Amino acid sequence: MKQDYQPTWRKPVGILLLVAALAIYAFGVASLAGVIGGWHVLVQTLVYIVLGTVWLLPLRRFLIWMETGRWG
Repeated sequence: MKQDYQPTWRKPVGILLLVAALAIYAFGVASLAGVIGGWHVLVQTLVYIVLGTVWLLPLRRFLIWMETGRWG
């Protein structure tokens, strides 16, 4: 029989850190809107696509840490 699951502190703390980091990142991207808004619409689209997906890069390792306590 498997051992009973014991929740860890990493999941609630990780969720709070993730929400805080995303809020800071979104604020940073939004603060660039004045500069990016002056560019050609196709360049704006490309920039926002890149900025909208780049935050996903560290997410895998962060979720692994939340689940296992290791960074990879």
